[in-house]
Amino acid sequence: MSLEQLIENCKINDTQAQSELYKLFSSKLFSICLKYSRNYTEAEDNLQDAFLTIYKKIEQYKHKGSFEGWLKRVTVNTVLQRYRQEKVFEIISEDVVEDVEIEIDDESISLDYLLQIIQELPDRYRLVFNLYVLDGYSHNDIANMLDINIGTSKSNLARARQILMKTIENYKTTKSLQSL
Repeated sequence: MSLEQLIENCKINDTQAQSELYKLFSSKLFSICLKYSRNYTEAEDNLQDAFLTIYKKIEQYKHKGSFEGWLKRVTVNTVLQRYRQEKVFEIISEDVVEDVEIEIDDESISLDYLLQIIQELPDRYRLVFNLYVLDGYSHNDIANMLDINIGTSKSNLARARQILMKTIENYKTTKSLQSL
């Protein structure tokens, strides 16, 4: 069955087509959910919520642009909606924080470790960091997506980078002390 036919069958709530769509795209969408979630279990929940939203809104896909891109946007928006409902962005006051660039030139830091420490960031910092650094959204786009102001987006990114830099420095120090 072609992708176009699969989409059309999903539009009429064909459960076999929905199952096939899940099999085709669940691993790619799960990686997105994992990136924005606190942990593996929450990512699984977010993936299920994303597919429920996809099935409900698939009628809105008009075969213009990449279907996979549409799926990714729906998935990101579904996950972000969960955090908007939890009100993780209600910040009373934000100090202006100097933006810090993180450079990792150490081969001893694995991608798995980096993903782990990103997931351990507080929600508001993790979401802004992922949207800006990993997905390339502008602060204006992030502010609109998360219903926050641009300054909050910039401040949250700077704080995320500071936390990550400190965590990486501690990791390197611990690792170098262990090798002595």
